Amino acid sequence: QVQLVESGGGLVQFGGSLRLSCAASGSIFVISAMGWYRQAPGSQRELVATITSSGSTNYADSVKGRFTISRDNAKNTVLLQMNSLKPEDTAVYYCNAVLTTAWGRKGDYWGQGTQVTVSS
Repeated sequence: QVQLVESGGGLVQFGGSLRLSCAASGSIFVISAMGWYRQAPGSQRELVATITSSGSTNYADSVKGRFTISRDNAKNTVLLQMNSLKPEDTAVYYCNAVLTTAWGRKGDYWGQGTQVTVSS
């Protein structure tokens, strides 16, 4: 069994900062990539940022220069530092991991989501 547990969401004012954290645990053999996605009310879930095991990153254009993703492979954790937050960043943020379990099953795993609200 694999679990992804997120923390760090909350309410922040326009221009403020938040840091999201996600820890993966359970019967994990290897994690290929980790990332963050978000879903605002009435919208589809969208990619925010991803990072591979080698450290290659990918960001949505809307967050480039403001958000930074990082990863601790030894601890199976991924962080998302969010600066210069805007009201349009308001959404539920989901942690994602592409991993292979100890039983050889490869797939996408998701956290439960954490709310980020940016007030104007």
